Amino acid sequence: MIRLLAMAWVVLLGCQTVVAQNGAANSKTIILVIPTAIDHAWNTHMYDHECKFLVKCLNRNPGVEAVLSPDLDWPKDPKVLQGVKSIVFYSRPAGDIIFAPERRAQTKELFDSGVGFAAIHWATGTNEAKLGQDYLDLLGGWFHFNHSGLKVGQYPLVKIDPAHPVCNGWNSFPLTDEIYLNLKFHPQAKPQVRVKVDGKDQVVAWVHERKNQGKGRSFGTTLGHFHDNFTNESFRKMLLNGILWTAHVPVPENGADAKANEADWRLPPPPAPPAKK
Repeated sequence: MIRLLAMAWVVLLGCQTVVAQNGAANSKTIILVIPTAIDHAWNTHMYDHECKFLVKCLNRNPGVEAVLSPDLDWPKDPKVLQGVKSIVFYSRPAGDIIFAPERRAQTKELFDSGVGFAAIHWATGTNEAKLGQDYLDLLGGWFHFNHSGLKVGQYPLVKIDPAHPVCNGWNSFPLTDEIYLNLKFHPQAKPQVRVKVDGKDQVVAWVHERKNQGKGRSFGTTLGHFHDNFTNESFRKMLLNGILWTAHVPVPENGADAKANEADWRLPPPPAPPAKK
């Protein structure tokens, strides 16, 4: 009898350990990363590839559970959104996706509850101008061809607010990218990184604390056109810092863990052109 009681106690302790382990796993900060279908030339706007890479990098940081959306544009199963603390888009204009009529109520509930938001490169825009104010309120900055332009070149990235966590752990460095010009910004948005194009400062990264949306945080950057930029550790660190900040994950003084190697970022070969008939 004593032996049976001892065995039962061991089993109970084992169950408690499993519960504790699951509890620890569930206590991680969940970040959902969402790509869309490729819409540009190969080696640019590699949404799915870069989102998988970002998930891998994010998961190297303590307390983070980054998840790739199982569907392009938006997860079909609402369960995927349960417990999510921040949503990241590297995609076509994300404002069009978020504020689409079929999901506007769902996304409003998420962001009003304080879920963080991050948009990278073209995801900082909308195609529909009428969505501009909604997107400014959410992201803090907005790209649209009615007021914005483009210019490709190599420019040094300069910190605007070195004390902000987005700027932790990296120094100014030159980056060849497609720069979005003359964005519109929410009055409460705070620019973090700039470049100088033709003698004029252009903000290329910013943060926005959404005081009317459950203390939600947003981070936007217009950088990230070329795949090669994602192979730059300083560039990755800036992105990861911003994403972690939106999820209320403390960013270390030396920045997020952005280590990676060629096997992590290597692109697959481009698809073969369709056979001629």
